Amino acid sequence: MGYEVVGFLDDYQEKHEIPYQNYKPIFGKIDDLESILNDRIIDEVIIALPLDAHRKFGHIINVCEKIGVKTLIIPDFYDFLPSRPYFDNFAEMPLINVRDIPLDEFRNRIFKRAFDIVFSLVAIIITAPVMLASVIAIKLTSPGPIIFKQERVGLNRRNFMMYKFRSMNVLPESASNTEWTVENDPRRTKVGTFLRKTSLDELPQFFNVLFGHMSVVGPRPERPYFVEQFKEEVPKYMVKHHIRPGITGWAQSNGLRGDTSIEERIKHDIFYIENWTFLFDIKIIWRTIINGFINKNAY
Repeated sequence: MGYEVVGFLDDYQEKHEIPYQNYKPIFGKIDDLESILNDRIIDEVIIALPLDAHRKFGHIINVCEKIGVKTLIIPDFYDFLPSRPYFDNFAEMPLINVRDIPLDEFRNRIFKRAFDIVFSLVAIIITAPVMLASVIAIKLTSPGPIIFKQERVGLNRRNFMMYKFRSMNVLPESASNTEWTVENDPRRTKVGTFLRKTSLDELPQFFNVLFGHMSVVGPRPERPYFVEQFKEEVPKYMVKHHIRPGITGWAQSNGLRGDTSIEERIKHDIFYIENWTFLFDIKIIWRTIINGFINKNAY
């Protein structure tokens, strides 16, 4: 079925009983879950606990949501139901998916990916003159590379390099990865200020879409430094990484761009993740176009 089991956690035994000694190892106890998820890239945690251990479910689910790992339950009973559960089936066993994500369905993922490829190709062709003008303007007005590459956290917490037109003077990597831009930021170039205000600096991200790092619509990706900070401070922040990040999203189409509330953005991102449809994507793209590309919060 394509699953690769990494290992088990168990509060009462350190190794499997004789019939199951060929299984993957028992790493430790349930209290070790958070440290293990921080140390390893784990996509899903399946809870298979007996009825008398239901008190542990809440802690496990909260840890998984904090880290951004999907949680599935093999239930001993049906009385324990998280909010908005989705019932699934795995190897003829019933599963309760703690968060219903339409893009977990294969046909939805394929449809969205096909749309992303077509849309990004069309967008690159249409905006080619604008991108060429931006390239010339950047090259003539400031020394340094034309494209600014920055590490971001994407689908299932995998890092990727996101592309933008460079809008600032060349900075040390440590500064660009750990510092926010501010109003009247002295690091900006004159051309860069215009590019950021008009969102034209984002156009190279259509190539990120083609490469499969991003989607046209989805939660905006953040730098690893701030992801580590926000996951401790903002409830359910890591849930946004259950799907591909986007060039625009439900939060951005509602004006939550730049220097705006992280909590409000996450609420919009989670709403989008749980309520995705193709028509919802079209609505977000249309609202992004109608509202214009001028971003008063972009520094």
